[in-house]
Amino acid sequence: MRRLFTAVTLGVVLAHAARAADPILAPGAKPQLLAEEGAGEGPAWHPQLGLLTSGGGHIYRRDLQGRQSIFRQNAGSNGLLFDRQGRLIIAEPVKRRVSRLEANGDLTILVDRYEGKRFNQPNDLALDSRNRIYFSDPRYGDREGMELADAAGRKIEGVYRIDPNGTVARIITHEVDRPNGLVITPDDKYLFVADNNNDTEGGARKLFRFNLQPDGTVDFASQKLIYDWGQTRGPDGMKLDRLGRLYVAAGLNRSNPPFETQPEPTAGVYVFSPEGELLEKVLIPRDEVTNCAFGGADLKTLFVTAGGSLWAIPMATPGRPVFPATP
Repeated sequence: MRRLFTAVTLGVVLAHAARAADPILAPGAKPQLLAEEGAGEGPAWHPQLGLLTSGGGHIYRRDLQGRQSIFRQNAGSNGLLFDRQGRLIIAEPVKRRVSRLEANGDLTILVDRYEGKRFNQPNDLALDSRNRIYFSDPRYGDREGMELADAAGRKIEGVYRIDPNGTVARIITHEVDRPNGLVITPDDKYLFVADNNNDTEGGARKLFRFNLQPDGTVDFASQKLIYDWGQTRGPDGMKLDRLGRLYVAAGLNRSNPPFETQPEPTAGVYVFSPEGELLEKVLIPRDEVTNCAFGGADLKTLFVTAGGSLWAIPMATPGRPVFPATP
């Protein structure tokens, strides 16, 4: 029994080591600037439409030929996510709601209130295997008009779940400082939350992992710190590749005192192993790096939004978006 246990354990260790050793970037890959505007946030890939991004108050489309146009005017969007039916889920911080663009072009409001109170600024989105939608609800900038608060009057910047029947539940209240990017592993085991309070001196700039339970709640006792960006800009949007590695947009190339006072450029995409080890940092020469998404015919292009500009990085391993489905 002891010999068998040792062999199995060794096999797991070797499998993890192999994943960490697999190349991340394609040979000779460097970030390539694709567009100077229209890509402030929310990249989402569709095999027929191409890439959608949030920028300048609109949703932009970069088609398969690389032509850019406005896909949806005055959308007021941030995070974008295609569900398993290819419908576009939209986090709308301007209108303080989450919506869905149907196949016929109609817009369905999925949620705009919790217990009668308006949301702050729905920011980023994730989907689990049961088609439950999760979204973060921070508040950046002017904090007037925040309606969600606990019994003691403390304002709530939480994470919420929308079930397929329309029921809404808050699954994180004060366990993180200011939630931003979200990712759920394909097996529904983990929820990653970017905690990015970048306009408060000493605010959190951390990436956390929680165990996600079968009922769609999180186990608070399982909260694990994956990485702390310290005095630079914290984590924003993030995605997974097919090996389970996590790609996180974060950092800043200039100081922004008194909030962000790092001495060297840190803006880019940070790549972590499934176990949370930092494997790679791909610097982007533009502030602020806000989000990323895998796309292209083989899903091996990592599109990165940074300060309104759009960048592409050739990768060695395909991404694993919800749509289109991947093995």
